[in-house]
Amino acid sequence: MKRYLILEDGSYYEGEAFGSDNFRIGEIVFNTSMTGYQETLSDLSYCGQIVVMTYPLIGNYGINRDDFESLNPAIFGFIVKEACKEPNNFRSVNNLDSFLKSKGIAGIEKIDTRAITKKIREIGTIKAIMSDSLKDKDNIIKKLKNSPYANNQVKTVSTQKAYPIPNGGKKVVLIDYGAKLGIIRELSKRNCNLIVVPYNTSADEILNLNPDGIMLSNGPGNPKDIPESIETIKKLIGKLPIFGICLGHQIISLACGADTIKLKFGHRGGNHPVKDLETNKVAITSQNHSYAVKIESLSKTNLILTHISLNDKSCEGIKHKKYPVFSVQYHPESNPGPEDSKYLFDNFINLMNNNKRTKNA
Repeated sequence: MKRYLILEDGSYYEGEAFGSDNFRIGEIVFNTSMTGYQETLSDLSYCGQIVVMTYPLIGNYGINRDDFESLNPAIFGFIVKEACKEPNNFRSVNNLDSFLKSKGIAGIEKIDTRAITKKIREIGTIKAIMSDSLKDKDNIIKKLKNSPYANNQVKTVSTQKAYPIPNGGKKVVLIDYGAKLGIIRELSKRNCNLIVVPYNTSADEILNLNPDGIMLSNGPGNPKDIPESIETIKKLIGKLPIFGICLGHQIISLACGADTIKLKFGHRGGNHPVKDLETNKVAITSQNHSYAVKIESLSKTNLILTHISLNDKSCEGIKHKKYPVFSVQYHPESNPGPEDSKYLFDNFINLMNNNKRTKNA
């Protein structure tokens, strides 16, 4: 069955339908990962987006029970060159088509993903929607142009109630802006006694939990859409060690007086080189973000630039000059992607240990 991808600039691409027919307007972006499509589909940072996979064959190892980054995906659509119908892997319990149908995610294959990716690189991310017909194309394009970009993604994907993940180590409050399960796995591996809280939890509520440290998760959208979270972090900086990832990194930066900008087409994939300016070492990282901290804006803050992207020289990490606060734009928990940067979770544990010793001295 034919299916069409229609963009707000009036262009459209023909392909074949798979997945559900739940068509939603979303921001179209591309991901350059060769594997990890299950993690991509279930990453809540893709809330409100339609994702183009640049690798040509997707679905060849199926869907398994273990590699999810959330239980309820928030992605709006999935575009591939070829969707494998008969996966072959010992862990596979489902195929891509059936999974998308079960989660209400529209898909399209047999489409020119290279042309779509090239267009996004040239003009930037734009709005798009899928359709099984072109009969109403003009009205669809008009609707695309008149529809605003979503600004409530974090509210949509964040947990509604706080919940514990007990363990015997350091007590960490994880502020959930759309947290990947990979972050929880890495903290749990280090015996952290976790309490996951909603994005709009106040500073007083967090401090009343008496944690040893605070973890700020990844999440979708523009960090400036959640000013209440920025105000909360302003009040928490200097009280406890804080580690931020992705959206959490941007929120720390905004709370300290820096600024953020929207990138032309963002960073999405598992092969992005990042340089640590303190060690001069390069890590290959997993990334998924539309926004970045403006490097020039750091000069008026107490933040130091610690990491840069070797692709476009954008900000990939910062730390505070006075307090035990640091963050990275990329994903040290990977899932999918290389594991070069998982040591950052150990650094967070060390910060909490050092902070406790300082307090007891």
